[in-house]
Amino acid sequence: MSRDARIELNWGDGTYSFRLAWGQLAELQEKCDAGPYIVLDRLRTNQWRIEDISSVVRLGLIGGGLEPAKALTLTRRYVEERPPLENVHIAIVVLTAGLVGASDEPLGEEEAPSQSEPALTTSQTESSGLAQSTEPARPSVTRRKK
Repeated sequence: MSRDARIELNWGDGTYSFRLAWGQLAELQEKCDAGPYIVLDRLRTNQWRIEDISSVVRLGLIGGGLEPAKALTLTRRYVEERPPLENVHIAIVVLTAGLVGASDEPLGEEEAPSQSEPALTTSQTESSGLAQSTEPARPSVTRRKK
């Protein structure tokens, strides 16, 4: 997987690169007559249409760099000629990566802090040299005027 939401999956007869960029997401929206997140919701809640599955897979292959004719051939062979449930999970993974990024894309810092360095355990105020208060704070009392 890479920073552009490209994912590599074992699917059909090999390992393929899938990617749904802006253009593929726009085409998916047209093909499925619904926004990409609606399509994802239908896939996740088992309310999908067969076009949801085949369109996500085909467009994901095209976005991943496959020629459109080859992507159509593979989609017909490994999606349309197979039971739909075999590819629902693939469609979910491909569409999720297209919408939110690939799961191993780094967030925030590139590396975690070293675990061999001692952690800071003292407060900045501990070494200030000021005397610590030993008296508890007095509660605020409000008096009513008569």
